[in-house]
Amino acid sequence: MCGFCGEIRFDEIPVDLGALSAMSAAMIPRGPDGHGFWQQGRVALAHRRLSIIDLSNHAAQPMVDSELGLTVAFNGCIYNYAELRAQLQGKGYRFFSQGDTEVVLKAFHAWGGDCVERFHGMFACAISERDSGRVTLIRDRLGIKPLYYAEVKGGMRFASTLPALLAGGGIATDIDPVALHYYMHFHAVVPAPHTILSGVRKLPPATIRTIEPDGRCHDRTYWEPIFETRPEERGLGFEDWQERTLASLRTAVERRLVADVDVGVLLSGGLDSSLIVGLLAEQGQQGLNTFSVGFETVGKEVGDEFQYSDIIARHYGTTHHKIQVDSATRLLPELPNCVRAMAEPMVSHDAIGFYLLSQEVAKHVKVVQSGQGADEIFAGYHWYPPMVGSQSPEVDYARAFCDRDEEDYRRAVDSRFHGEDHSRAFIAAHFARAGAGAPVDKALRLDQQIMLVDDPVKRVDNMTMAWGLEARVPFLDHELVELAARMPDEYKLCDDGKGVLKAIGRKIIPSEVIDRPKGYFPVPALKYLRGEVLETVRDLVHSRRARERGLFQSAYVDELLAAPDDHITPLRGSKLWQVALLEMWLQEQGV
Repeated sequence: MCGFCGEIRFDEIPVDLGALSAMSAAMIPRGPDGHGFWQQGRVALAHRRLSIIDLSNHAAQPMVDSELGLTVAFNGCIYNYAELRAQLQGKGYRFFSQGDTEVVLKAFHAWGGDCVERFHGMFACAISERDSGRVTLIRDRLGIKPLYYAEVKGGMRFASTLPALLAGGGIATDIDPVALHYYMHFHAVVPAPHTILSGVRKLPPATIRTIEPDGRCHDRTYWEPIFETRPEERGLGFEDWQERTLASLRTAVERRLVADVDVGVLLSGGLDSSLIVGLLAEQGQQGLNTFSVGFETVGKEVGDEFQYSDIIARHYGTTHHKIQVDSATRLLPELPNCVRAMAEPMVSHDAIGFYLLSQEVAKHVKVVQSGQGADEIFAGYHWYPPMVGSQSPEVDYARAFCDRDEEDYRRAVDSRFHGEDHSRAFIAAHFARAGAGAPVDKALRLDQQIMLVDDPVKRVDNMTMAWGLEARVPFLDHELVELAARMPDEYKLCDDGKGVLKAIGRKIIPSEVIDRPKGYFPVPALKYLRGEVLETVRDLVHSRRARERGLFQSAYVDELLAAPDDHITPLRGSKLWQVALLEMWLQEQGV
């Protein structure tokens, strides 16, 4: 929910309120229900509100508590806010609103930065202290809610989206060479703190940044799952882990019903979203709104999974909404709008699917639950089983996961971007960290902390918030993530991956959506580029702005254009679309 931005000055120059206003205006889609500004001395905050909990003006932001000397701008939802509110009232705190924002503010006063350890939810916030002049930036454990920042002369700005920072002006927009390497190797995933632009950075997940009045900063990482079974859990069998996982997942789904508006479900027809529907039905939810999207078939690539989402919708009697998207009449015209809504360039084909789906969903509900994260938490991807017993896990991971090798990268990009193999060095460094011993666990940790945050999670946030829709992801409940990390790998890897979830699913949902080939959110027109889509891409990569930018070598681009279907990445993405998407994003952002 919502979007916020702010500026902190470390000199005597006043806050640029014009820039702050422009930044706030850029986030209207994230918060169409209200807006507010606040300034005190060298700190100013702005907020765009999407009303989900406490719909009254009492919960408006930025929220000021004069008695405590604190002001907060907050984006997200604290699912256990009612419990925390009761604890804080027991400590003598008085409340003037009924929502979770005020709980964040008073929890910070009561427990300092350690308050985050009590939060169940998704959140990013900025808290300004009146007396000390200190500002604290916080991001949730799994980076579900975004937070970008940029240094400006004599100060710092921050915002929920990168385009909002661009709207404020004064930001360096040259391409970050390290980020470009990540983009071209990790199918557009750029790990924090980098972004594709050298002048913008992002706060890593599970991070508390304290900013002193003189500009000194201190970061603290407050959470990281440990991939090790506890001593008391080592005797547990498969049935025991099923019971614990099901109990934790039930809690996660129930927590994400907290709202003063209706909650729907994005139903792909796969195991993960179907499980959410089944558990909601089990908890007594009736007349549930469910939503699916599909595209036309290209060649042998089927563009929808309606046959499976229909099974779940019929079984549970949901009010089901299906959106069939035609590439010529809907995908192409909306593609620039979708790309403009991306906080960073995201090459995954299904971004446009989520964008168009969210447009329809927002007509019916303001909150949805979604199944993102299950594959990364419960080992659902094909590259995990080969990691078992690997003698060179970082090499095997890169072979399966990376879009290209270093030779291909040097052929693709202009020579000014040639240098070190940053991506494989990043994988090796991450795999070498303590806290995950087995090769599979090293891969899972990397995917959870890096790929998940800056691909599926960011995609869902950006595409839903483009339409004032809040998405909640129960598989990323941090207690469920911790439980899965402690679970022996064989219970995740069995049954061709996600074994424990499949076993749970067979007890709850129709087996037809479980015992079938693994699907994904297909958009064949952006994988196999042809017809009008190919011509659009051709015009884009040959445009004057693309030539002047000179990111890619023309011979390489022409090679991709000559035979797009021959240049597919190991993870089934189009190398041509990867090149075109970056150029489209830069143009749509005015860079």
